[in-house]
Amino acid sequence: MEAVKVIRSRTVVLPDVNVDTDQIIPARFLTTTSRKGLGQHLFADRRFDDGGQPRSEFILNRPEAAGCQILVAGHNFGCGSSREHAPWALLDFGIRAVISTGIADIFRTNALRNGLIAVVVGEAAHRRLTGTPGAEVAIDLASCTVTLPDGSETAFDIEPFARYCLLEGMDPLGYLMSKDAEIRHYEETAWKPFQPGGAPDRRRGHRCLRGPSSRENARGLHDRRCRIPGSRWRT
Repeated sequence: MEAVKVIRSRTVVLPDVNVDTDQIIPARFLTTTSRKGLGQHLFADRRFDDGGQPRSEFILNRPEAAGCQILVAGHNFGCGSSREHAPWALLDFGIRAVISTGIADIFRTNALRNGLIAVVVGEAAHRRLTGTPGAEVAIDLASCTVTLPDGSETAFDIEPFARYCLLEGMDPLGYLMSKDAEIRHYEETAWKPFQPGGAPDRRRGHRCLRGPSSRENARGLHDRRCRIPGSRWRT
């Protein structure tokens, strides 16, 4: 995933409220696990008529929308069912960020994990953005600010871990893999296996038992215990 510091672009405005994920990419296009090519199906039922011809009135089909990387959307953008294909389609189309007064939680999480910046701003800032479609704005992920068309700035919140991954150009799995050496070191030095007949390991809160008691046998609790190879029973 490409690292993101600043996105500077003209905006395209889609002010409709409650734009759900089925509008963003209809369910019939969810048969692939590949991200490539999904952009052609973005807003398919709104961009194209029944004959597959572009609707000239839809904003993304207008010449002024070409090259715009920031979508200014209406409130509650991305509501509806959870599908990663929605941010995938936006990214494949060329949209790198969405700004709204409210973005659905699941969509926002999916977007950030896949490199699509989801920004929530106040109503005053949003009015300035929707009132000046096509204006150039900048989203600075390092300072968590949006530079509006008049040059003023407005701050936004973003989940710290998602911000870190975006700035570093990695997804959560990539972050975990980057800690491989530290994980191996911990496994080799901090985790000590049980020794037969050993004393309780109080650092980890485990108890090393000689075996289930008669009362536990009666209750069948020993069936739920974990057998450690070469050791006694452990809870």
